[in-house]
Amino acid sequence: MSELGPTLAALADPTRRAVIERLRDGPLRAGELASSFGMSPPAMSRHLRVLRERGLVEEARADPTDARVRLYRLRPDGFDELWEWLAEVRATWTEQLDALREHVESGR
Repeated sequence: MSELGPTLAALADPTRRAVIERLRDGPLRAGELASSFGMSPPAMSRHLRVLRERGLVEEARADPTDARVRLYRLRPDGFDELWEWLAEVRATWTEQLDALREHVESGR
């Protein structure tokens, strides 16, 4: 799980989490994302670069004849490591809560 820290750091930013939320509805152009957040295209580009470098989103050219138009979509497999870690944490808590329940119920 050595790569989980940078993924969590990327998702720690509220704007990047909001971008992930927006992309859940489907792919969007970088410009659409920038205007929906009321920020400049270069500012949005920095957020998208972080998410892309972490493998959480992918970039495609919306129009092969115009390299300026970029379409972004979620990469579900980019979240696999995070899901695995969350499952481990949940399993630990479930085991601890089950043990506590057994202890409380056995004391009756």
